[in-house]
Amino acid sequence: MIILLSLGSLGIVGGSFFLRKAFSSSSEIKVITDTSGYQQIRQQLWSNQDYIQHFPDHLPNEAENVRIAYYSGTVSAGSFFQVRLKQSPKKIQKLLSQYQNIAKYDYKGGSTNDHVNLHNGVPTTFFYTSDVYQESFPPTYEILVLDAKDKGKPGFKWNHGYSYGVAIDSSASEIIYWAEKW
Repeated sequence: MIILLSLGSLGIVGGSFFLRKAFSSSSEIKVITDTSGYQQIRQQLWSNQDYIQHFPDHLPNEAENVRIAYYSGTVSAGSFFQVRLKQSPKKIQKLLSQYQNIAKYDYKGGSTNDHVNLHNGVPTTFFYTSDVYQESFPPTYEILVLDAKDKGKPGFKWNHGYSYGVAIDSSASEIIYWAEKW
């Protein structure tokens, strides 16, 4: 009887530990300003390196207001990686020109829900790295999609897939590198 009670107690404690881990806040989106984890996310945690080739190899020393949002995903939810930083207006203009030349899609402001619902639209990203919680990019941002691929089934468009690109606000001298997979 004592053995059964001990095993039952152990099962309850162990089960509650795993349930707590499964539903803990660690699966929530967290925006961080500590940039020390950037290299680990970029080189080890993000599974498909093709989606983040446009991200900087290293965060520029002169970058300001660096914010990182990363979510590794779950079976039922996708994953994303987003890095926002402020650079000189000259550098931002150079990056804007570079990415405009290779972008497949170009949107002004909005969120992934807005973009995918446009005629021939594709999913993009939400504004995970905003200073205050908001899903949509203000109209000052130009969202440039470098690639997007629908891997859904016929009749269920964009159920699975990926997209990646940059969002640039020239007036604020900011660039956001992003990649999404679902």
